[in-house]
Amino acid sequence: MIALPIAVPSTQDERAIPKAGERLTRDAYGRPMTYLRISLTDRCNLRCVYCMPAIGMKFAPRDELLTDDELLAVVRASAKIGFSKMRLTGGEPTVRPHVADLVREIAHTPGVDDVAMTTNGLLLARLAQDLKDAGLKRVNVSIDSLKSDRFTAITRGGKIEKVWAGIEAAEAAGLSPIKLNAVVVRGQNEDEVADLAALTMTHPWQVRFIEVMPLEGVGTVHDEGLVTTAETIELIERDHGELEPLEAPLGDPARVYRMPGAIGTIGFISPVSQPFCSFCNRIRLTADGKLRLCLLRNDEVDVRDILRGGGDENDLIEQIRYGVWRKPWGHGLAEGDRNTGRGMSQIGG
Repeated sequence: MIALPIAVPSTQDERAIPKAGERLTRDAYGRPMTYLRISLTDRCNLRCVYCMPAIGMKFAPRDELLTDDELLAVVRASAKIGFSKMRLTGGEPTVRPHVADLVREIAHTPGVDDVAMTTNGLLLARLAQDLKDAGLKRVNVSIDSLKSDRFTAITRGGKIEKVWAGIEAAEAAGLSPIKLNAVVVRGQNEDEVADLAALTMTHPWQVRFIEVMPLEGVGTVHDEGLVTTAETIELIERDHGELEPLEAPLGDPARVYRMPGAIGTIGFISPVSQPFCSFCNRIRLTADGKLRLCLLRNDEVDVRDILRGGGDENDLIEQIRYGVWRKPWGHGLAEGDRNTGRGMSQIGG
């Protein structure tokens, strides 16, 4: 067994540290931790304005990224201590080689009940059926505009026709319920939120509007472009009438509504104006093997060193337990904490 850095911060109670052999499901604040978001790669085939800077983006050397076997070792260890839901992210997860094989292995891991993916959809048309057959249950697809030229500008090169084909392929394969993610940025797409919401009138999808966040390299996009959820709701209700609030699944960060006469739903994710830290149930595994304890805090726990330093599964489990216990209460934006340290593509969304 190798030594692990389990120094107890003075601000937390030593009694909150899980004891060896316990099945960990809660952090030091009592929140259940059951959801692991796994970044398969820090690479992406788009350069969205709210995710990556236009120039100067640096990617990790490939030998620093987790191998398939290393990634699966983390999944198995996590599943043994209560993580039952896995979401594959990036970068763009579909550019990872052998992605369907990875999905199959994750989906067949004892203790894993649910495997989903967040994708930009560019490669989904040819991958959707293989992913479904491998055990993927559903997808979230990013689509910030319905206008071809604007979509290309926001994504710095994306083709909305390919994304739409991917959405249709995902629906045909049964990767449902489909959720469409739109990051709302002032001066870029806030005038389209009513049109995006209108997709739910004819499709059984959930369109989710997300407040832009001040991540590394794109902080000015947040500072100049934040559109709060309250404003987005006003824009939608101005065109479509009052929204009906619905009950969201336990642990879902979205507040869910339905437009009058719609067959789909609308979700609002408001990390800036209405944080959901009190019921956060997730941590993130970066592509280079760090456990990111909070999306917006530069605090990580290394698991790659355990994997490459001769540690066994028990060592890995203890490191994950240590990271979960150390998870902070909240992201600290209200207190002016903006030290995120990495961009979204480097963290895993």
